[in-house]
Amino acid sequence: MTPVFLLAAEKESAQVTDWAARIGWVVGLALFVALVYWLMREGWKWRGTLQGDLPELPTAPEDPGAEKLRMSGRYHGSTTAGQWLDRIVAQGLGTRSRAELTLTDAGLDVVRPGASDFFVPAAQLREARLDKGIAGKVLTEGGLLIVTWAHGDRLIDSGFRFDHAAEHNEWVEAINSMIETNTREGAER
Repeated sequence: MTPVFLLAAEKESAQVTDWAARIGWVVGLALFVALVYWLMREGWKWRGTLQGDLPELPTAPEDPGAEKLRMSGRYHGSTTAGQWLDRIVAQGLGTRSRAELTLTDAGLDVVRPGASDFFVPAAQLREARLDKGIAGKVLTEGGLLIVTWAHGDRLIDSGFRFDHAAEHNEWVEAINSMIETNTREGAER
């Protein structure tokens, strides 16, 4: 009988790496990832084409009036109002970016470095609320400021998260009181 340690010494080690197979798998995986990325990009462009009827975004007036609130943070995107997963990508509204918001008597000015700025006139503001998510971003309850506004024939929800989230409540109150005031003044006319 042969000792066990001699049996182990007689066996040869298996080849550790089959380079041809490994390179084939890496190239195949890279092509798959590139295909998925390309399909996602085409889907994004197609969504923009479908939303092509969205009018140009308004720009801030020359004299927007006195500044009520100003805050910096992040713009997380816009969706069709009430449908938090139906992202709007037309007119640059799908581009996430840093944002500086300014609320004045004229409306809400959204300045986005590296993306299209836009302005929401006070008459088009419909509601402000705290929520937990918008397409592509989910936070804890009340983590996002959602501003609902009318543009063309659509109602749009835009999501913001400020650098100081404690400020969200102040913005909700200010925007909603501004909407109530505009509604009252419009009813009196």
